[in-house]
Amino acid sequence: MKHQKKTKTKKKLSIITIFIIFLDFCVVSGLVVINTHKFKSFWIPTAMTTMSHQYLAYMLYDEATINKVMSENYIEQNGEVMNLDEIVIGSIKEKTNYSNKYEQELFTKDPGNDVYKTIRIIEPKYKGWLIAIYDPSDVELAVAAKLGKAGQSVNTLVKNNNGLVGINGGGFEDNDGWGNGSIPYGAIIQGGEVIWDHPGGSGGLIGFTADHKMYLTYDEPEVAIAAGVVEAVEFGPNLIVNGKTAKIHGDGGWGIAPRSVIAQRKDGVVLFLIIEGRLAGYSIGASMNDVIDILLRYKAYNASNLDGGASSTMSIEGKLWNRPSAGGEYGGRTVSNAWIVTNKQNKPAQAPVKSNYK
Repeated sequence: MKHQKKTKTKKKLSIITIFIIFLDFCVVSGLVVINTHKFKSFWIPTAMTTMSHQYLAYMLYDEATINKVMSENYIEQNGEVMNLDEIVIGSIKEKTNYSNKYEQELFTKDPGNDVYKTIRIIEPKYKGWLIAIYDPSDVELAVAAKLGKAGQSVNTLVKNNNGLVGINGGGFEDNDGWGNGSIPYGAIIQGGEVIWDHPGGSGGLIGFTADHKMYLTYDEPEVAIAAGVVEAVEFGPNLIVNGKTAKIHGDGGWGIAPRSVIAQRKDGVVLFLIIEGRLAGYSIGASMNDVIDILLRYKAYNASNLDGGASSTMSIEGKLWNRPSAGGEYGGRTVSNAWIVTNKQNKPAQAPVKSNYK
């Protein structure tokens, strides 16, 4: 009996020993992983480009390490000055032959819908949606009804402005600490006037001129208005200007995350792009290089990044269309403004098949 008890005790000790060794292995492996350059370059920019999760970087690394990694990951603008002469609106022609599958995908319209086309984006590490708006005059800026006090979801902004489609716009801070999307960062131009200007803008102005050409500038709002801009929000960075891409060093300092982007082709077609992210097992998100690659497939000529993360939301025909990283259960994060598509010419439009995030 004593021999059996000793044997059982030894077995228990062996199991405990194995468990401790396993824990030690996990700890050591974890320390090795977090100290690799690849992991640092992924983790730090991803955390630092959010306002509410920067602490995740400081939990693992000191300020010197964070500054060093961020200095290796940045976006270098191409220095191009906008050339709107290259944008020829209304130059789309009916095609029977296409140069590639992306052009065919873009211009094979949904039955009964001449206003926009919805395209599913599926890549190994992320998923998203691209919307092509054929007539840029259908694109306009919508702002929250109580700007500066409370935001509204993209879905609500679309509905309240008789829209069909919408995507979130510029960044903001919250005046209640709970994420109500109330106070926009930077400037907002609407109707050719500055209706909002607040410190903390994250980049240049992203807007459209009176003749519906996308305009990207780092000038002051008054200068942009003098150049013909009638609607704009402040964010960035610019990803493509005059067909030339920005130079991305590392991951650009923006990490891997949900993304929202607005772009325009040379024929005037406007592109809304949403990348879903921070959803384990479904879609982790995209880098700026990933986004640029998608935009180039569809021949974007000018493009800029919009607010991302949990703010990345898309509305189509009264439905929250994408799967946001947070807030989906109540219709999406409240934001201060959105780019929407209206149907000014009363063209018939119908929603594509129901989004089920597959």
